Amino acid sequence: MSANVAAAERIRISPLARRLAHEAGLALEALSGTGPHGRIIKRDIEAAIANGGANRAAAPQASHREVATAPPPPAAALSDDKILALYDKGSYELVPHDKMRRIIAERLTVAKQTIPHYYLSMDCRIDELLRARGRMNAASPAEGPRAYKLSVNDFIIKAMALALQEVPAANATWTEAGMLQHKYSDVGVAVAIDGGLFTPVIHHAEMKSLSEISNEMRDLADRARKRRLAPHEYQGGTTSISNLGMYGIKSFDAVINPPHATILAVGAAEKRPVVVGETLEAATVMSVTLSCDHRVVDGATGAALLGAFRAFIEDPVRMLV
Repeated sequence: MSANVAAAERIRISPLARRLAHEAGLALEALSGTGPHGRIIKRDIEAAIANGGANRAAAPQASHREVATAPPPPAAALSDDKILALYDKGSYELVPHDKMRRIIAERLTVAKQTIPHYYLSMDCRIDELLRARGRMNAASPAEGPRAYKLSVNDFIIKAMALALQEVPAANATWTEAGMLQHKYSDVGVAVAIDGGLFTPVIHHAEMKSLSEISNEMRDLADRARKRRLAPHEYQGGTTSISNLGMYGIKSFDAVINPPHATILAVGAAEKRPVVVGETLEAATVMSVTLSCDHRVVDGATGAALLGAFRAFIEDPVRMLV
């Protein structure tokens, strides 16, 4: 008995599929089975024939070992026809995608397919931040160009900008030619609008005061919701922040916004029991998750960035130095 014949006999295949493969001149060793335990069945033969019979017995044969270790083909997305066939006509309304939704879909698909994401999470105690925010807002002029009203998100933007300066290896962008090491912290902030979102950018955020960041962010968010941002106001940036805390979300993993190498997902601030020394205290805690591009930001670097962020958030006076 030859090695090829012995290998063919070891292949799991139904009698009908074996006969159809023989009639079509298909090499059994190059076929993949979709039946129980990988058994080759009739539909596998029909699929191979429909694909042009690329695995004809007369063609050079791959060894059984090569076939077994070959990577599977990428899964294809369901076609519109196959999706619509799953639902009764009249049970849905087809709403065409607008330009923004298509762009968002394309960018996020590219991000998940091409950027090797990993995620780091931390809890931040923000009691000091809330007290500082209250004192600062109380000191604001009632009106005029110097008036302001700080939000927790303004502190988050500032803390992330300063953390990138403290851990400059994370303030980078991947290109095939080399790594872009950014000098400034340009922080994009996701703003939800009808039908999608914009990510306006606070440029040079590490150099701006909290009140400047607050007033600029308020203006950008307002114009974003009215779709009146200029391209340079939402393109570029070196990192992003996505805050869903106002919706009561405790924590989540955000998708990196290319060409950034990081994005910070911010959850809701809530009262939680915290152990301090030998005692238990009630503290206001906010969970954050940093998504990192592993091509740019290694694990230790990502951990250092998130640690620097927490240090600023938990001791907000450091942001004023």
